Amino acid sequence: MSLHVVLVHPEIHWNTGNAGRTCLATGAVLHLIEPLGFSLGEREVKRAGLDYWAHVDLRVWKTWADFEAALPQFGDPWFFSARGRQPFWDAPLATGEGTVLVFGRETGGLPPALHERYAERFVTLPMSASPPIRSLNLSTSVGIAVYEALRQRRVTRT
Repeated sequence: MSLHVVLVHPEIHWNTGNAGRTCLATGAVLHLIEPLGFSLGEREVKRAGLDYWAHVDLRVWKTWADFEAALPQFGDPWFFSARGRQPFWDAPLATGEGTVLVFGRETGGLPPALHERYAERFVTLPMSASPPIRSLNLSTSVGIAVYEALRQRRVTRT
């Protein structure tokens, strides 16, 4: 099973670098959907990814439409949002030949059109322990989701 992490319009280089490091550690592919809030050539992105950044399986897409046209070849998509109704651990993240974990930009999440088109594929990371919390850090969310997909894959293999 292949694993793909998609950041749609990421804004903060540190989050992208950290997500890239998680992808490298787990064998996942990192997809970035432009526009980006930073340049991939910035030293901050490389610093956040440490000396691992050069080894990340990175694919950059000009638009969501370009990526969406190729999406079926990567696997089943799951969209992460604070507005998702289903807890991520109840979603079958590791079924099929591939899993695609999709995350929105730090300040606004995923576009409304994706919420409408993929409503049944939206999941959330529960945060009920502290009502003032609206969302988790993007790279933290990526790490949680990637390792849950790997855990589910391991459980289904045994």
